[in-house]
Amino acid sequence: MIYSLKGIVEELTPTYAVIDVNGVGYYVGISLQTSQMLKLGIHHKLYIQQIIREDAHLLFGFNTLLEKEMFNLLISVNGVGAISALILLSSLTLEETASAIQNGQSVVLQKVKGIGTKTAERIIVDLKDKVAKFGLSSENISQFVDNKVKDEALTALEVLGISKKMSEKIADRIQKKNPEVSVEELVKEILKNI
Repeated sequence: MIYSLKGIVEELTPTYAVIDVNGVGYYVGISLQTSQMLKLGIHHKLYIQQIIREDAHLLFGFNTLLEKEMFNLLISVNGVGAISALILLSSLTLEETASAIQNGQSVVLQKVKGIGTKTAERIIVDLKDKVAKFGLSSENISQFVDNKVKDEALTALEVLGISKKMSEKIADRIQKKNPEVSVEELVKEILKNI
C-alpha cells in the first residue's frame, strides 16, 4: 500500500497531477484544494489513498492527512465513489463539508455535482458522528445557517420574479447588519430595498 509520494510535480491540472519520484511518474487524482497547493517543477509530498479495482489501480493524493481522512469517510458511504468524493472536496472546504454533515444540511451537499438527495441524506446519517474533528468553529456553523437562510430567501424571491443577482447583494448587506435574520424578515427587507 502506498502511503505517500514525495517528488517533483511534473504535470498539474485541477483534477490530477503527475508526481516524478526518482524517475517514475505517478498519475494521482487530486481535489481542487490540493491542486491549488501544488506548483509545477517543485518538490512536494502528497498523502496517497490507493484504490485497487479489477480493471485499475488508482492513486488519489491529498495535501493534508485531514483531507485524506475526509475522502476515506466519504467513500465509505454507500453510493459515494472516489470521483464524487473528489468533486465534493473540490467544491467545499473540509470545514464546510463537516458543518453541512453535522448540521444535517443536505441542501449544501446536493449543490455538489453528482450528489443527489438520497446520497446527501446517506452521507449525513453515516458520517454525522465522525466529522467532529474537522475544525468546526461556531463561526463556520453560523455562516452555514446564514447561507441557508439567504438561499431560501433568494429562492422565494425568484418565485416572485425578482432576479437572484439583484437580491443577492442586498441580502449580503442585510445579513452583515443582522446575522440572526430569519428567512421571512430577509425577504421583507430585500423587497423594501429593491
